[in-house]
Amino acid sequence: MNEIIVKDNIKIEDLIYEVRGKQVMLDSDLARLYECKNGTKDINKAVKRNIDRFPEDFYFQLTDEEINLLRFKNGTANISNMIRTLPFVFTEQGIAMLATVLRTNNASIVSVSIMRAFVAMKKYVNTNLIEQKYINNLVLEHDYNIKMLQESFDKLSTKEKISHIFFDGQIYDA
Repeated sequence: MNEIIVKDNIKIEDLIYEVRGKQVMLDSDLARLYECKNGTKDINKAVKRNIDRFPEDFYFQLTDEEINLLRFKNGTANISNMIRTLPFVFTEQGIAMLATVLRTNNASIVSVSIMRAFVAMKKYVNTNLIEQKYINNLVLEHDYNIKMLQESFDKLSTKEKISHIFFDGQIYDA
């Protein structure tokens, strides 16, 4: 997969997680990428000022379980063990909207890179799904062929037993 890197060798693809079946990014990662002076505070203020632009499918707050799952599955160290409030995450649409309401110098530039990372990840997932479907079809086809061969062998061995010619006095041992 093409790696989209923003300064400081940060790979955006490494900052995209799956939560509730959606690809999302943490508010703390976005604050770092957008170079918000006050970190997530700046992001939260921008969202609250424009809350009508951020429906639940654009951004939502994580639960304790989701945070623990992220830590466990992805080794996400960006989520501190001593957080005061539960972090928010933004979907692709939420990130695009966030770039329009944030007042940082590089929000637009970074958002373009983030959108490209989301597109690259979708292509990667779709390509893998297509390859997996092809492999599954091959397995099913070969499984069917193996069953047909097995049935043919079973019929041949049954036919062999039945088609013996017996002479007077010969004992059939089945």
